[in-house]
Amino acid sequence: MERLWAPWRLEYMVADRVDGCIFCVFPSQNDDEKNRILLRGEHAYVIMNAFPYSNGHLLIPPYRHIGDFSELNDDENLEIMQLAQKCCNALKNICRPDGFNIGWNIGAAAGAGIAEHIHMHIAPRWSGDTNFMPVLADIKVIPEALETTYKKIKAELDRMAE
Repeated sequence: MERLWAPWRLEYMVADRVDGCIFCVFPSQNDDEKNRILLRGEHAYVIMNAFPYSNGHLLIPPYRHIGDFSELNDDENLEIMQLAQKCCNALKNICRPDGFNIGWNIGAAAGAGIAEHIHMHIAPRWSGDTNFMPVLADIKVIPEALETTYKKIKAELDRMAE
């Protein structure tokens, strides 16, 4: 049997579960580093995906708890897109991806893990990042701990804001 070690995953296995919607609860806790919130806007914010597709996989939910894409107002729409641009620029500077997958999973049938609170995904991609591991072993390899990636992205976003 092959073993793939990922000791940082233990944190998620033993952590207390959040009552309510994490996209509503986490910003209200004002503990951005613990909750991996990278950037706050007036209508939306940027948070790291706790179960990423690739290193630097970010989510941008509005603060308002809505599950229907058509309920986004103009201010939320604009700010989410502006935050996405900032995040892509920061990721380009620190991760040097070859491209991005940017989009929305609306509803559980479309793959939304948290369907009741919409959020945009930004997943950096590299040529060749879809290697044999997901195809043959159904395993995604995330080569860097989330805490390390958080610190890199946060520092770059802070630098860009100066």
